[in-house]
Amino acid sequence: MIVLYEDNHVIIVAKDAGEIVQGDKTGDEPLSETVKTYIKERYQKPGAVFLGVVHRLDRPVSGVVVFARTSKALSRLNEMFRAGTVSKTYWALVQNAPKKTEATLTHYLVRNEQKNKSFAYDHERQGAKKAVLDYKVIGHSDRYHLLEIHLHTGRHHQIRCQLASIGCPIRGDLKYGAPRSNPDGSISLHARSIRFEHPVSHTDIYVEAPIPAEGPWKAFAPRNS
Repeated sequence: MIVLYEDNHVIIVAKDAGEIVQGDKTGDEPLSETVKTYIKERYQKPGAVFLGVVHRLDRPVSGVVVFARTSKALSRLNEMFRAGTVSKTYWALVQNAPKKTEATLTHYLVRNEQKNKSFAYDHERQGAKKAVLDYKVIGHSDRYHLLEIHLHTGRHHQIRCQLASIGCPIRGDLKYGAPRSNPDGSISLHARSIRFEHPVSHTDIYVEAPIPAEGPWKAFAPRNS
């Protein structure tokens, strides 16, 4: 875990692929508990440490995660995420180049709870939720294309599902059509940066997470990280 920003109300960390943000049925220690331990030891806090989970990243995804250190910050950040005033940028590696180097994708996603998977449709249908994102190709390596993505909505597996629907599954994402898994079980999707107004001081907060050190990401490190 790398701490990217911290003050009395907010702490932002870089999550490794494979970590869970919040506890689940696996029983693995979540990132939230790791952060609590860090705060308790760094500030020598007696008793329980308050930490609010503001948003989540899928387990195989790496990058920026924001936590609230006070209830005031938690309620205000929750509202900001709901209102869509938090700007998040993602990077993804895909093997197939999209037809357009830059575009807005609009789909209607239906979530299948049993399969833990979303399905994209070009038209409205019962139970579907509208999903919109912008992407831009910002780099190339010998085998992969680097896409920068901005979300307009926050749907289940939105980036993974929408990119797959245009024939560009994310590297390592077997669930959405990638030909093979990544050695470490990750998918090559990275929450690169986040920008928002501080919930208490109202200053502008902008934080970037370093790109992963593994495999094909290295090709983009010298000029982009």
